[in-house]
Amino acid sequence: MDTVRELITILSAFVLPLLIVSFPLYGLIKGVRVYEVFVEGAKEGFDVAVTIIPYLVAILFAIGMFRASGAMEFLITMLDPVLSLIGVPGEVLPMAIIRPLTGSGSAGVVLDMINQYGEDSIYVKIAATMFGSTETTFYVIAVYFGAVNIRNTRHAVPAGLTADLVGMLASVYVVKLLFG
Repeated sequence: MDTVRELITILSAFVLPLLIVSFPLYGLIKGVRVYEVFVEGAKEGFDVAVTIIPYLVAILFAIGMFRASGAMEFLITMLDPVLSLIGVPGEVLPMAIIRPLTGSGSAGVVLDMINQYGEDSIYVKIAATMFGSTETTFYVIAVYFGAVNIRNTRHAVPAGLTADLVGMLASVYVVKLLFG
């Protein structure tokens, strides 16, 4: 197991630099005017950002009300006994609950956990892995679907939440396997 950890540590040092170099290089090989395409994409991204601001304000307000009302604590209390049966520590429940709702809120949860348990804690490692392995499903649906006037989400919510659940359970399993 130590060999796997060492291999992951070595490989992780090269992943980001490799990606940063490989995408523009691939574009150049394919004859794409990389800089111009990047600038055009950034301009479109700015337009999308301006369009989604009202939806962003609405979802952040709703999440703030959810936490301030005590509903978060109630939900954690109700789910803790069930999830502990499958090996999910109660300490990471706030992350599992907040992550499908908001990215900044889940980053705040990780920061709170770092302050409470320390950055090398197994709980923080699980929460950080959940952060990177799951999506802000309701945020994406509320903001991006709203920005393009999609009112019927059909299978998007169940599919997104299923993917989030799998990502969260896999996070617990992998972190416990590697560090626990």
